[in-house]
Amino acid sequence: MKVERILARKGSTVETIEPEAPVGRAARRMSTLHIGALVVSRNGATLDGLISERDIVYGLARHGHLLLEMRVRSVMRTEPPVCSPADSVVDVMARMTRLRVRHLPVIDLGDVCGIVSIGDIVKQRLDETEQEIMLVREAYIGRG
Repeated sequence: MKVERILARKGSTVETIEPEAPVGRAARRMSTLHIGALVVSRNGATLDGLISERDIVYGLARHGHLLLEMRVRSVMRTEPPVCSPADSVVDVMARMTRLRVRHLPVIDLGDVCGIVSIGDIVKQRLDETEQEIMLVREAYIGRG
């Protein structure tokens, strides 16, 4: 199974924020949209970085309430790990686990074409497992 299949199901809409936006705006957008990360992009297409809930929590620990007025660029991850639509879900799951990240921007031909979260990966794997169980049941019952 490939990342492109996840994007086909969930869509390729990517929520972005500008590097010069205040961190407080990023936090409000994540809260309103019920998402855990925003792609940071000056033009809405190329990847400048990623800001996640974790970045905001760590920033609060370092800067306190002043963080909310600081710029996204000051706390974002500037070179986040990424994946491509052709990457396998198993490889992406392993990368997320190894790097201890929950969101990977999907890059195709230099532009952001989606984002996958650990929740997307888990859902995909559960769906695959459910299909495998149904096939085994049908094969077993069909022999009876």
